[in-house]
Amino acid sequence: MKILIIDAQGGGMGKQLVMSVKKEFPQAEIGAVGTNSLAASNMLKAGADYAATGENAVVVGCRKSDVIIGPVGIAIADSMHGEITPVMAAAVGQSEAKKLLIPMNQCNNVIVGVKNTSMSYMIEAVIEQLRECVMEECR
Repeated sequence: MKILIIDAQGGGMGKQLVMSVKKEFPQAEIGAVGTNSLAASNMLKAGADYAATGENAVVVGCRKSDVIIGPVGIAIADSMHGEITPVMAAAVGQSEAKKLLIPMNQCNNVIVGVKNTSMSYMIEAVIEQLRECVMEECR
């Protein structure tokens, strides 16, 4: 299974995701794409099998992955303080991969009905969804 984790800014959420996914699914290939080099570097240090940076890395990674994981902003153009380009958002949205998007009420994007919860709770919810995905072979 090829899992792509996308993050921006400092890559803090991506780092936690990489560590949790790697621990739970050690056999999976985990790619990390940061919208900047700091985010990519932090995810690589956390144990990603490879890391890349920038718009084209998002486009290529989305084409080659079975599952895409990241904050919901990765699918919204100009979100995350402008780090998500329209091309990146389209690549995520148009990918045939299963998308596990974490709700983050930031950067003028509010997901109504979703309460702010701890990062650890959200990451555990991602792991549970990923377990279900693996059982269903991501269909």
